[in-house]
Parts: sequence; C-alpha cells; structure tokens
Amino acid sequence: MHWLDWAIVAAYLIYIVYDGLRLTKKSNEIEGYFLASRSLPWWAVGLSVMATQLSAITLVGTTGQAYADGMRFVQFYFGLPFAMVILCVTAVPFFYRAKVFTAYEYLERRFDSKTRSLTSFFFLVSRGLSCGVIVAAPSVVLSLVLGWNELTTILVMGLTTTIYTMFGGVQAVAWTDVKQMVIIFIGLGIILFVIIGQFPAGVSVGEAMDLAGAVGRMKAVDTSFNLNETYTLWSGLIGGLFLMLSYFGCDQSQVQRFLTAKSVSEGRTSLLMSAFIKIPMQLLILFIGVMVFVFYQFVQPPMIFKADDRAKVEQIAEYKDLEKDYAVAYEKRRRSALLFSSLNGERTAEKDALLQEAVVGFVKGDSIPTDALRNLGLDGEKAKENYAAANQEMNSIRKRAGDLVKSVTGKAFNDTNYVFPSFVTKYAPAGVIGLIIAAIFAAAMSSISAELASLSTATVIDFYRRHFKKEAPDAHYLFVSKIATGCWGIFACIVAVYAGRLGSLIEVVNKFGSYFYGSILGVFVLAIATKRATGNGAFFGLLAGMATVAVVGNTTKISFLWYNVVGCVAVVIVGMLISLFDRKEK
Repeated sequence: MHWLDWAIVAAYLIYIVYDGLRLTKKSNEIEGYFLASRSLPWWAVGLSVMATQLSAITLVGTTGQAYADGMRFVQFYFGLPFAMVILCVTAVPFFYRAKVFTAYEYLERRFDSKTRSLTSFFFLVSRGLSCGVIVAAPSVVLSLVLGWNELTTILVMGLTTTIYTMFGGVQAVAWTDVKQMVIIFIGLGIILFVIIGQFPAGVSVGEAMDLAGAVGRMKAVDTSFNLNETYTLWSGLIGGLFLMLSYFGCDQSQVQRFLTAKSVSEGRTSLLMSAFIKIPMQLLILFIGVMVFVFYQFVQPPMIFKADDRAKVEQIAEYKDLEKDYAVAYEKRRRSALLFSSLNGERTAEKDALLQEAVVGFVKGDSIPTDALRNLGLDGEKAKENYAAANQEMNSIRKRAGDLVKSVTGKAFNDTNYVFPSFVTKYAPAGVIGLIIAAIFAAAMSSISAELASLSTATVIDFYRRHFKKEAPDAHYLFVSKIATGCWGIFACIVAVYAGRLGSLIEVVNKFGSYFYGSILGVFVLAIATKRATGNGAFFGLLAGMATVAVVGNTTKISFLWYNVVGCVAVVIVGMLISLFDRKEK
C-alpha cells in the first residue's frame, strides 16, 4: 500500500479507539456501562442497530456473494420491514417497560430460572460463534494487504476492538458506531465510483447491467417455492421474517441497542430507521459486487483469489495447464462481452473501437454496419448466448482449480471472501485503498464491539449475578464484565481461525444464527403471546426445537433460512403440549 493508505488506516484506528473511550459516560455504574443510562437519541440508536448488523462480513462477504451469484441475496431481507413493525408494537415497549438489562431476564419472571439460563446459554453459544465469523472478515483484508498469516491478523483485529469495548461499555460502542456508519457510507460511494470509472470507454452503467443480466447476476427475485433453495421470495418473506423477529427481538446484541434509547417511541423509531434503510443499502452493496464482476469482464481475474491457496498449487503441472485454459477462456469471454455490449447498446465511435477488438476481418478504424454483423450471425441474442457460454466455461475451469486446491490442502475451498479485497488492493488508487480498508475496519469493529458488549452483559447478568454472586457493588460487576469481554474476545478469535474455510462469510454467520434463532424466538412467543405456557413447557420446548433443527439440518436439504420457522414452530407445539399436561397435574 501507499504511505497515504497506511496513514489513513492508522489515523482511523487510533481515533476510533480514543474517541470510543473519550465519549464514555457513567461507565462506573451498571446501567451506564450496559445500557448507556437509557439516554441515547433515536438516530444514534438507529445507526448503532444498523452498524451492529452491518459487519465487515457485509462488505467483504456480500460483495463476493454478488460477484459469484448476483443480486438474489437481497431476498434474504424481504421479511425485515414486517419484522420491525411487529417488534415496534410488541418487543420494544415490552422490554423497555420491564426495565431489564437482558431480554432473558424477563423469562425468569414469566417462567423460571432454568428457562432463562438455557435460553441465555443458547444465545451465548450462537452469538459467540457469529462474533468469530465477524472477526474473520477483516482478517481477509489484512492478510492481503500486509502479507501476514491469518492468525496474526485475526488477533490484531479481534483484540484491538476488545480494548475499547472492555473499558468503554455500550455507550462507547453506540457513539463509535455512529461515526463508523458515516465512514462506511462514504467508502461505499467512492468504491462504486472507482469501479465504474475503470470500465472500458463506451461501456456505460446501463450496458454493464445488461452484461451482468445476461448471466443472471441482476436477477433479484425468484418467485419459485422451493424449500431447498436459499434465496427466493418466499424464503425471504417467511424464513427471513422469523429470522429477523428473533435477531432484532430476542438477540441481546440488538435488544441492548433499543434499550439504550431515551423512550419507547425513540426505540421504535430507531428500529423503523433500520427497516427502511437496510434493504436499499444492501442493494447498493450487492450492486458493487456485481459491478466488480463486470469489471473483470475486461480485466482477467485471478483463477484463485486466495493468494496462499494459489501459492500451494501454482507449481503443479495440472494447475499450469488450467491457467493456460483459463487465459484462453477469459479472452473468449472478453471478446464475447465486448461484442454483446456493442450490439445491444448505442453505437458510438468508442463502441466501434470495441467491435474492432471483438471481430476480426475488418480494417481497424472502419465502422462495422449492424447489417454486416447480422449477416455474420452476430445478432444480439446470439451474442448473448455466446457470452453466457464463455462465462460458464471460465466458471468450469475455476471450479476445477478449486477442486485441485482442495485435494492438495485437504481443506474445503472457497475464495468468495477474497474477491472484493483483491479488487480494492490491486485496482483502487492511493488514498482510496486506505479509506475502503478503514470502512471495512469500521464495519468490523462496530459489529464486534456490539457482540462483545452483549455477550458480556448476558454472561454477567444472566449467570454471574444470578447464580454466583447476587449481591455486590457495581464496581465488582463491572470488573467481572470486563474480564468476560476479554474472554469472549479470545473465544471469537479462536472461532475466526476456522470460519474462513466454511464458505461465504455472509452465509456462514446466518447459518450459525439460524440453528438457534427460531428456537429462541419460540420461547418468547410462548412467554408473550400465550398465557397457558409453563416453565417446563418453555424449557423442554426449547430443547425440542433445537433437536428438531439439528435433525432437519443433518437429514434434509432444506435451506437454512427455513430452520428459523422449523425451530419456532417446534418450540411452540411441544411447549404448549407439555404445558397442558403440567396444568392438569397441578
């Protein structure tokens, strides 16, 4: 990197840690440390809610997902607005007026201590695993930029964020989130401008979208009802609704956000802010990934984006042969892309220049009549077919290269998470690289700090204070919470070491959550929506929900989004049945 990029990244890291600690107020009191004394304005809470969810996974994983699969991932969020409206009516006033530190405190009031402890335990496991995946995302960038191994970069990222979370509490987290969201929005706008600015002369944004659409990258909605397909309209509206209800209404990392608001109405407004901004923002991030895909139609992309995996196989004869085939296939795709773009867009001098590259047999500088192209069988539909076939050929060669890496390393191969960082570090100009990396760090640190704060809160309030030391001064509980934050930070770093091998990080983090979220949601449905449910019903219903999700996940091909529906329904059914017998015995 250029010295300017290093300066930007260093200045950002120093400032954000300093500012997070400087803005901390009343962190020597439990309510101030865990809930910012319920004093934050709605817009700060709203940005913090968005920042908690918008991790580096979103920038690194989602852009890579769009590069490989297009815009379909946006369907994942279709249930979000509906979930937010439901939560504004139910969960926000409910938890706020209950004056709880954690969502799980209420479960003891409604049921018993064992239900509270079991639900909080499952939250800690799911959120601890997810935090590890979030730590893994920025380590991808650091390993590319600095050339460090992933363990070193994971420790640098994870432990740096742990510092200001340990000492600053949730108020430091919330206010640094606000500034980090500003950096993220600026970074997204600049990187989109940089990508489009590097398209060949004569290729407009509209034509870039046509190119992406020709190979399915612009398809955002799939109306088919297929339980085995992850991203469809129905999985997003139904499975996504259950996931979002659980995440924003039952997950401490989000509940803790709106509990910091000044009032119920401001807590509601903060959630609605996220409901109506999240989908457009997600579309923008996915669009950036698609535009990176278009950029690589005119610049040869790496056959393997992950440099350390590439280094392990690049001297093998089979890999060298694949590289030659890949280069030939790329040139074929580039010419097909140029021809398709030229035939389907407005003819200009620049387009004719592109045609000269795509079509041999004409004198350079001559304008090629459209009729002449049609006579050669080069109409728009034929060009589209040729382009799609050339793209498929490249994908096939890349898959063979990935299989070779897998056979050599003995580990699962997936380099989706390296697509966007590779583009940024290689093609973005000096200064912009530093800003984008700072934006990725901002996204990572905002989410990691929020996760650690919620993990610490649940550990201390639901377990330490409840079961081990019920009476102690605030200073003691704050000391224990800082130790808990540090321990969870180390745990997240350990998980991060393995997370990068599990595939697209944006999918991995949501898979982890989906194994737990539906069942946790089911417990709160029993608690809030039914008066007949008992503690035993909720406790054993939760265990039954988790077991059902485990069976479904291991014996069927049902998409992970539906696990949220399965878990919730199983908990409610089993919980109500047990509750009926419980009441009869009494």
